[in-house]
Amino acid sequence: MNTKVDYKSNELVSIFSEKTGWNLSRVKFLVFFLIAIVKCQTVSFSRLATIFNGRVQPGSNLRRIQRFFAQFDFNERMFGKLIFALLPIEPPYRLSLDRTNWKFGKTDINILMISVCYYGVAIPLLWTMLPKRGNSNQKERIALLERYISLFGIMSIESILADREFIGSTWVKHLIGEKIAFYIRIKENMWMESKPGTFVRAFSFFKDLKFNTALSLKKPVKINDNKTYLSGLKILNKHRNIEYVIIASDYYDEHALIMYKDRWQIETMFKALKSSGFNIEDTHLSDLNRISKMLSLVCIAFIWAYYVGIYRDKNIEPIKIKKHGRRQYSFFTYGLRFIERALVCSVAADIVIILKILSCT
Repeated sequence: MNTKVDYKSNELVSIFSEKTGWNLSRVKFLVFFLIAIVKCQTVSFSRLATIFNGRVQPGSNLRRIQRFFAQFDFNERMFGKLIFALLPIEPPYRLSLDRTNWKFGKTDINILMISVCYYGVAIPLLWTMLPKRGNSNQKERIALLERYISLFGIMSIESILADREFIGSTWVKHLIGEKIAFYIRIKENMWMESKPGTFVRAFSFFKDLKFNTALSLKKPVKINDNKTYLSGLKILNKHRNIEYVIIASDYYDEHALIMYKDRWQIETMFKALKSSGFNIEDTHLSDLNRISKMLSLVCIAFIWAYYVGIYRDKNIEPIKIKKHGRRQYSFFTYGLRFIERALVCSVAADIVIILKILSCT
């Protein structure tokens, strides 16, 4: 390993030693892993091993990687605090709850995640590895939320955003009981009590709307005995069929549909972790606990790349805007390419920037 690479590694070791309190061996592993996945943009251990530590043969690197994920005692509280400390904004946070899944061989990999909405993307913070395929249940959601509260406090929550999968009387009752604001999309054909003894489908409140016109109901309705407020939008979907976007919230909010739009940020994050970034689906791990450890390290790299992308756009070279008005690159991709160039080409000025951003966030 040359002097320039040593410099980068040593600076990163210093940063993460301070942030984690780990012993030197574990901190060095974290640093080598971060550098390797930024360069390779995959979590395939065999590929990471080829550049993990240039002073060691790939076979030895591979065994070290495997041992780490087999033996490392994962401390969720410490790791959650680390990621929390990397957040660039102060609480309270707008949280997004969602799930991503894929299949490796006969193993279903199913992740229920809480993330923080920030600047067009969701920053992963805490998750549960579901030992099954399909949707989460209400008990699993409540348990994940309680873990979040035990780590970061209920006052750190501004609101929770969730899609149609995340509905249910027990879940909604829990949110209301904890006085946690929520914006949850519901199914348009869902039954609700508009007044005592009168039940109607959710879409009926919005069927007379003009297309692309929003309406927030000032009077509450009951969904399974839980008092909620509805906001709705009537649209034509991509198949040219009428569709309703209906959001349930715990209080009247004429901006509920705008608030809910931030939920899409977690989809952007999942895409970055998968096909447009670190390709977490490349993992050959089948043990859910080990996958969770791997995801923790990948999330640190994701946050690093995202912050660097924002900094690069604001202070070095703005991202080009295409004719249709969208950015040529996401902040994540823009930052990832910058870090990759800095590490591969050892551009001194760029190295200073990426280290400074990571140490100061």
